[in-house]
Amino acid sequence: MNNWPYPRVAAHRGGGTLAPENTLAGLCVGAGFGHTMVEFDAKLSADNIAFLLHDDTVERTSNGRGAAAQLRYAQIAAFDAGSWCDPRFEGEHMPTLAEAAQCCREEGLMANVEIKPCPGREVETGRIVGAEAARLWRASGLDQATVQPLLSSFSPEALAAARDAAPDLPRGLLVERVPDDWREQTAALGCVSLHASHRHLDEELVRRIKEAGLFILAYTVNDLKRARLLVSWGVDTICTDRIDLIEPYALDG
Repeated sequence: MNNWPYPRVAAHRGGGTLAPENTLAGLCVGAGFGHTMVEFDAKLSADNIAFLLHDDTVERTSNGRGAAAQLRYAQIAAFDAGSWCDPRFEGEHMPTLAEAAQCCREEGLMANVEIKPCPGREVETGRIVGAEAARLWRASGLDQATVQPLLSSFSPEALAAARDAAPDLPRGLLVERVPDDWREQTAALGCVSLHASHRHLDEELVRRIKEAGLFILAYTVNDLKRARLLVSWGVDTICTDRIDLIEPYALDG
């Protein structure tokens, strides 16, 4: 990937802090603020349905209970995943990756799909989410509104499986702090980008990463001044919860 087709700002988990994370409502709220890219998390249910959820369990973001890896998707889909955020979102569910892809098409959103495997399901999750993402976005065609999704993961095993299942989709290695062997890791996985916590980035490190030919996504940046500084260093995209404060084009120019 010679060019970075993604915008300067990505809405974290769909709607940031303004909507229930990893829901269709969240994706629509992000789009409603004019954002053209969303980040969301994808994992597998017990019956291997790719769906949106950050945690390994469903308690924090729904009225359900249990581990995602032990629940069938029909059970998961019945949980209310919206009321915890705001009563306005009562009845929101944890959507399938297919539903999220359809929403992105309808709202004109690019996507960063974070592969978020439950422990022990790294390879399986990477393989299924990667293949499903490739199929879903290919089916929609690749016009401007449906640029290929960017796959990312903290799990090298999941990302390697996604690479094997969907070699044409771009990949980014997710890290908290950039490791000493970042060149070797990203090369082995065929990554186009490195995604790191902004707290551990500095101008010199950004320069070295860029000189190595990688793009950089920094998360989770909720201060406009900090976001502008990161972009001045060469960071390509920032992921934010404050989709109202850091507007879609606030970092362009």
